[in-house]
Amino acid sequence: MDSKLNLGFHRAQIVDDSISLQLDSSLRDLPTANPVSPVPLQLLEPVTESHYCNNQNVEKEEDDDDRDVEEFRILGHSLCFKRRRESDSLTSNKREASSSSNGLDVEERRNLVKTWGNQPLSAADSEIFEIMEKEKERQFKGIELIASENFVCRAVMEALGSHLTNKYSEGMPAARYYGGNQYIDEIELLCCKRALEAFGLDSESWGVNVQPYSCTSANFAVYTGLLLPGDRIMGLDTPSGGNTSHGYYTPHGRKVSGASIFFESLPYKVNPQTGYIDFDKLEERALDFRPKILICGGSSYPREWGYARLRHIADKCGAVLMCDMAQISGLVAAKVHITILLFCLSIPALMLSLVAAKECLNPFVYCDIVTSTTHKSLRGPRGGIIFYRKDTKPRKRGIHLGQGDESDQYDFEDKINFAVFPSLQGGPHNNHIAALAIAFKQVATPEYKAYMQQVKKNAQYLAAALLRRKCRLVTGGTDNHLLLWDLRPLGLTGKAYEKVCELCHITVNKIAIFGENGTITPGGVRIGTPAMTSRGCLESDFETIADFLLKAAHIACMVLREHGKLQKAFMNGLQTKKEILELQKQVENFATQFAMPGFDM
Repeated sequence: MDSKLNLGFHRAQIVDDSISLQLDSSLRDLPTANPVSPVPLQLLEPVTESHYCNNQNVEKEEDDDDRDVEEFRILGHSLCFKRRRESDSLTSNKREASSSSNGLDVEERRNLVKTWGNQPLSAADSEIFEIMEKEKERQFKGIELIASENFVCRAVMEALGSHLTNKYSEGMPAARYYGGNQYIDEIELLCCKRALEAFGLDSESWGVNVQPYSCTSANFAVYTGLLLPGDRIMGLDTPSGGNTSHGYYTPHGRKVSGASIFFESLPYKVNPQTGYIDFDKLEERALDFRPKILICGGSSYPREWGYARLRHIADKCGAVLMCDMAQISGLVAAKVHITILLFCLSIPALMLSLVAAKECLNPFVYCDIVTSTTHKSLRGPRGGIIFYRKDTKPRKRGIHLGQGDESDQYDFEDKINFAVFPSLQGGPHNNHIAALAIAFKQVATPEYKAYMQQVKKNAQYLAAALLRRKCRLVTGGTDNHLLLWDLRPLGLTGKAYEKVCELCHITVNKIAIFGENGTITPGGVRIGTPAMTSRGCLESDFETIADFLLKAAHIACMVLREHGKLQKAFMNGLQTKKEILELQKQVENFATQFAMPGFDM
C-alpha cells in the first residue's frame, strides 16, 4: 500500500559515504522558532542478528564509531546513521587533493611531459638513431642511380617530421569526420591549388585528390571508383616496362597485384626486336578485349608515349584513357621536351614541330585521368596523386564508363574521392600533404625547370657514354630520365650486377628484360639520373659514372668466371676481390665532393 506521508526530507548531495538530509523546500517557508540546518549523515545497513554475529569479533575496535551511531524507525523500517566527524572530513579532503594531483604541481607535471615528449631522437632511441645515421652516410658516400628515387629538400623533411602528424582529418576539406581541421583544410586546399598550377591545369576543367598514400593506392582508387569487380583493364606488360599496379600475371598464371585479383587484366607488349610499344597489336588486342580502362605509362619504358594514338584506340573500344605518369611527372610539369626540341629543330620547321611535341608529350591533353607518385622526379614526399577531368566531354569520343549518353559532363570527381575515402583509406597524412605543397611550389619555379632539363641531358649523355663502351641499351637510348641496360650480352644477370654495384656504393635496380624469344629473364638494370642531378652532377660527371658502371660489370664477369653462377659461390667470390674495395674507394671520393640536399655531412 502506497503511503502519502511526506517527512519533508530530500537528499542534497553525496560526498564519500555521507549524505545530507534537508527539509523539503516547500516546508522551509513555514514559520518555526528553531530553523533546521542540514545534518550530514552516513547511511548504514539495518542492524540484523546475522550482521551482529558476523561483527562481534571486531566490536571493541568499533567502539568509537558506535558512539556516533543512532537507530531510528520510519514507517516501521529500522534505519541507522552516524554523524560524520570533523576529523574524517579533513582526511577526506586531503585524500581528494592528493588523488587529483598525485602530489605534483602544474610545473612539475609540465616537466614530466617534456621529459618524454621533447627528447631528441639520439636520446630517445639511440639504436634507431645510429641506424639512421648509417643510412645518411650511405646516401652521402654513394652514387644513387635508381630512377624512382630522389633527394628532397630540408623544407620537405621539416614538414614530414612536423606536428601535423598529430591531427586526424578523415574526409575532404570542409567535410571532415573530426573537428579542429580548419588549418588542415587550408593546407590541403593550397596543395591542390599548387598541384594544378604545377602542371598548368585549369581548375574549371581538372580536379585533383592529394590524399593517396602511394601511386599504387591512387591507381586502385581509380579502378574502385569507376569499375565493378571483374571489369577489364589493360596496361603495359610488366616485363615490357609496365607497372604491376596496372595488372600482372606471372607466366604460370599467378595473379601478382590487387589489380589482377579484383579485376580482369590483359597486357599489351613491346616489340621484342625494337623495345618500342607495338601500337598496331595494342589496338588489335584492345578491340578484342574491350577494356573499360586503357592505361598508359610504366616503370621502365625509356621512350615517349603516343598519347594521340592511345586516345584514338580508347575511343574505338569505349574505354577511359588513364595515364600513370609516375616516372615522367617532373618532365611533364617542366615541359622539358619542348625546351630541348628548340635546340634540335631547324627554323623553318620550328612552329609545326613545336605544336606537335606539345600535344604528343603532355598526357593531360588526351587523357581522362592522370595519376602519379610525388617523390620521384617531383622531389616531394612519398605519396600519390590523382588528376581527373571535370569539364564538358568533347564531341566524337567514345562513351566513357559511368557517363551515360544523356550527360555531357565528366563525373569522375565524386566517384574517385569516395574511392579514396572512405572506400580504401582512412585519414590522410597531413604532414605528407604539407610537404607536397612545398614541393609543388618549387616545381613551378624556373630553377626546377632548369633542373629537369639537366636531368634529361644527363640521361642522354649517360646513354651515349655507355653505347660508346659497347653496352646494349633497350631501344638504343632514352627520351626521358631513365635507360635500360641489357646485361645478357655480357653473360650477367641483373641480380648479380646489382649486388656488385651495391658493394661498390653504387645503387641500381635489376629489371626483367622481355627477350627476343618471348621468355622473361632478369637480365638488365634500370638506371636513372634525377637523384645525382639533384646533388649537382652534370654531363661530364656522368661520363665518370659510366666508367664506374663498366668497371663494376667487369668485376662481376670476373667473379662469374672464377666462381660460377651459383649465388653462394658468387657472393663468396665477391668478398675476396680487392677490385671491389678499389672501386668502392673511387666511388666514395667522387660522391662526397657533391652536396647533399636536406642535411649537412
